[in-house]
Amino acid sequence: MMMPKLYRNFLCCYLSESQILTLDILIWLLQVHKQVKIERLAACFPLPILYESRRRHIQRFLISKKLNVTLIWLPLIQQILLNKISAGSPIIVSLDRTQWQVNNLLMVTVIWKKRALPVYWKFLEKKGSSNLDEQIAVIRPVLRLLKRYQIIVIGDREFRSVELAYWLKSKKVYFAFRQKQDTYIRQKGKNYQLLSELGLTPGTKFFYTGVNYTKRKGFGKFSLAGYWKRKYRGKLEKSGWYILTNLTSFESAIKAYKARSGIEAMFKDCKTGGYNIEGSKASIERLTRLVMLIAMAYVCAVLEGEKFKRIGQQKYINRIKELGRYEQRHSNFWVGIYGINWIISIEFCRDMVNKLMSLSPNKLSYFQRGLRAMSLIELAVL
Repeated sequence: MMMPKLYRNFLCCYLSESQILTLDILIWLLQVHKQVKIERLAACFPLPILYESRRRHIQRFLISKKLNVTLIWLPLIQQILLNKISAGSPIIVSLDRTQWQVNNLLMVTVIWKKRALPVYWKFLEKKGSSNLDEQIAVIRPVLRLLKRYQIIVIGDREFRSVELAYWLKSKKVYFAFRQKQDTYIRQKGKNYQLLSELGLTPGTKFFYTGVNYTKRKGFGKFSLAGYWKRKYRGKLEKSGWYILTNLTSFESAIKAYKARSGIEAMFKDCKTGGYNIEGSKASIERLTRLVMLIAMAYVCAVLEGEKFKRIGQQKYINRIKELGRYEQRHSNFWVGIYGINWIISIEFCRDMVNKLMSLSPNKLSYFQRGLRAMSLIELAVL
């Protein structure tokens, strides 16, 4: 599979032809083998040199100064987003953190069609939660990058600080952050009380404006959305949501925060559900570049999956409907990555496939339709 034309046209201004070809091969290997270990990539890298030479070739590539997140990825993802989301539209930016082994990754993403597209990230030199300075450090370049949009930043209870909310408010940015139940608030004309004392129960909701958060002064007033989903199909959420926001309505605050599930799905896709990033033991410098490779491969797969669905060929890649299931099982990422692998596999097994088809002549019309579907998917990739 070749890199999308958008990738190649953009990268030719920053990387040499040799570096672009190396990057192209590495992205292809990620899509096919779903492994980000340098040793595994070197084992499969199809350059006719010694294994150790292939490993050093990849290592040198990953520490190249040209392979820079700020220089290459930020303007590339900006161009991708402008092609998919009209300037001036609302855009949801999700902030989250994941960790494995000794690695602690703080990432900012954009939610698009229920999936989070990686935009900017930083490895923290510590374990545990991020602090305000670290959060602002990863958000600031994203705000500059997305200045053409109406930005809404969302985050879970790790990013609940009123200081972060105040900073975003000063930048004229909307936000929706989930709060812990032990947070103090004060409504107009009332004393301070804990969120847990507001009486939120399953099936209820509320929206309060002009609320002071915490007992510390100087941060101004915000709004508070409360929501606890009612019991549905025998399933009850463990607790409700308390959302600190400057959005103007309950509906807009809850709709924005619900989109946060996209980044959780994306992290799963980058770990055991996809590229197995937790298997890498690379240094932070190389790991930062490996995350950029994953970001490129991931966004490519998501875009291709959306395209395969749009041209109506998804039924050749996965099951469309399942008994008792109300949501589609497979995401754009899954459809993209396995659709690509499906058309790649026939190239390596063409003789066997042709022989297998010849043994069932009564199914020729089905095979012809399937081959046409493969051709359409291949054209969509190109």
